[in-house]
Amino acid sequence: MSKNKVLNLKDKIDGNEMDLSLCNLTEVPVKELAAFPKITVLDLSCNNITSLPLEFCSLSHLVKVDLSKNLMTVLPDDLGRLGNLQHLDLYNNKLTILPVSFSQLKNLKWLDLKDNPLEINLAKAAGDCLDEKQCKQCAARVLQHMRILQDEVDKERERRFLKDKELEKKKETKQREREAKEKEARKRDKAEEKERKRKEYNAHMAALAIQEQKNKRKEKKKRNGQIAADKKAAAESAPKARRRSLIGLLFKLLLLGLAGFVGVCQLTGLKEEAVCVPINVAVDDGLSWVREQKVDVRVRELVEEVDIRARELLQKLSSLVPQLLEPLGVVPTATEPVETVEK
Repeated sequence: MSKNKVLNLKDKIDGNEMDLSLCNLTEVPVKELAAFPKITVLDLSCNNITSLPLEFCSLSHLVKVDLSKNLMTVLPDDLGRLGNLQHLDLYNNKLTILPVSFSQLKNLKWLDLKDNPLEINLAKAAGDCLDEKQCKQCAARVLQHMRILQDEVDKERERRFLKDKELEKKKETKQREREAKEKEARKRDKAEEKERKRKEYNAHMAALAIQEQKNKRKEKKKRNGQIAADKKAAAESAPKARRRSLIGLLFKLLLLGLAGFVGVCQLTGLKEEAVCVPINVAVDDGLSWVREQKVDVRVRELVEEVDIRARELLQKLSSLVPQLLEPLGVVPTATEPVETVEK
């Protein structure tokens, strides 16, 4: 309110009372009223007030309030904060219910709720307020009624609180169960993953072992095949070697025999025999052919080497011939020196 209106409020004060009735107010000047804490009686009747602001409940110094003949439909929820209030006139308003906090007005001694469209139970509790006694009874009965409502509200609040707490507990239990299931699922998945890896590792090691066994068998088979091949080759080569050795031995014996036979025919008295004549003739013809041929120095050297080796062989055979012929009763004659191929 402006400064003039504040001064006007001062004009409305009479001792501890302030009379704001018939001022055509649509709202209560709470801030201005708070500036007069010594005012305990406030008359706001016969105005156009539709509701009380929440700040009105802070005027705890008020003892008597007259709000009759206004347009109020509700009262503030914190009305119970007016702890010193003893007299409350709400005659001829549009109230249907009272706030639950009304039960906290422990010092309330007088109450008038006539000509309000109160709900049935509240109207029964209020009754008539035609005289001082009835208004005091109205205050007592309404306070009792509001205390019952307060208890019901408290119980309902407690019930909701317990219900909410139970729901929260159930929610927490479900959350814990869900977390436990998720933990168990993770644990199970981890175990399955570990088991899978273990199986894969075992399978891998088994495959390696099988591959190693296969390699060993292949190696063994290869070695056995090689050994068998070697044995077969050895078995096949041994008879050949023996055959070659035997053939060589027989060939050597044949050459030795032939050389011995030629030596016998050349060096002993048997050279005039019929069997030795062709051989001696062949030897002489061969030597003559060699003399007649025009051969190079290397061939001559080769022939000379053959002649030397032949002379040595014939000399060795000449010493052996008597021993070989003695058992046969043949006596060899004196030998003549063997001429070289060159002569």
